Amino acid sequence: MDFKSDSRFKEAIKSFDSLNSKDPSIVEGQPKELGDALAMTRWVEALYPNAKEAVHLAARCQHLCRWQIPRSSYPKNRMGYLKWRSDLKEMHAEKSTAVLRQVGYDDEVIGVVRAINLKRGLKSNPDVQAIEDALCLVFLELQYEKYIGAWGDDKVVSILKKTWLKMSPIAREMALELPLSRKALDLVQKAQA
Repeated sequence: MDFKSDSRFKEAIKSFDSLNSKDPSIVEGQPKELGDALAMTRWVEALYPNAKEAVHLAARCQHLCRWQIPRSSYPKNRMGYLKWRSDLKEMHAEKSTAVLRQVGYDDEVIGVVRAINLKRGLKSNPDVQAIEDALCLVFLELQYEKYIGAWGDDKVVSILKKTWLKMSPIAREMALELPLSRKALDLVQKAQA
């Protein structure tokens, strides 16, 4: 049986979407985290059409209820940012575990989804890399251009360099095909140089 037609999978996706639909931040007419989760699924399907069930589950819950731990509640420095990101990953893993248990997934699938949520094995675990690729593409597609002008070019280029290093070659190819503005594309090319 195809996992997408399995009742557990459908219930998990429905639960993840229901939780993310509570995001108070609305972007283009829908809750931000719901829109991002839908985009994650779209990118996983485009890049990795044969991805495992756990990857599809992780795509939909990677930033589950992210707004509940605001960046503003941490110091505005690098250490504060890293602590915020670490705490978010733990929260996403805990919340996704609860949903997956509730709909009947076993410890093996839950463990794989948790490892992906926690980004264990980035660059060595293809499932984690698939989600990292999707995350980077969602950032470039939906969020990146908002930073141009808000931040200096040097900071944007620095972020793009870090993003580029996280991505696989196939994701980099897809990134270069995004309909970016001239300025956004120029900064991407600068980051690659």
